[in-house]
Amino acid sequence: MTKKELRKKYKILRNNLSIENIDDLSISIANQLLKLSIWEHTFYHIFLSIEEQKEVNTDYILNILSGKDKNIVIPKSDFKTGDLTNYLLTDNTVIKKNDYNIPEPIDGIEISNDKIEIIFIPLLAFDKSGNRVGYGKGFYDRFLANCKPEAIKIGLSFFESEEIIFDIFENDIKLNYSITPKHIYKFV
Repeated sequence: MTKKELRKKYKILRNNLSIENIDDLSISIANQLLKLSIWEHTFYHIFLSIEEQKEVNTDYILNILSGKDKNIVIPKSDFKTGDLTNYLLTDNTVIKKNDYNIPEPIDGIEISNDKIEIIFIPLLAFDKSGNRVGYGKGFYDRFLANCKPEAIKIGLSFFESEEIIFDIFENDIKLNYSITPKHIYKFV
């Protein structure tokens, strides 16, 4: 399928999930993450869930990161430039939803992309080669291109992999892992 077809398919599938489904599946994803050997790092980038889009509830992962005393980095979207600016999440961080219902920090301590070691990425779909489909605005494409190559990229998805995404571009950055409630996919 193409990215456009996959976006349509997975938005419908997500929309059919209840709040209870989302919480149960999100807990399962967080538990799967605990099986990975990624916990020796310092800076972890994670998105804050858009409830209205029925995204994976990252609160459970945030609790794990906080319990492990990790530096948690959260993004703020600039819709004029298409870039993400990343801020350290602290007790003083004020979070507010933007015009697209994305919870974001108002301001704070900016963290440069080269410090980020682990990146949790929102997905609509992914394939067995580690290619991913997001909302199509390119925020994560630009962000990942500016991170150090060895940063570990982990997609979070309620749904299992597609066989293949047909319209992959040369500059698309693949995932290292994709985590679903039932499986850990590792990509070479």
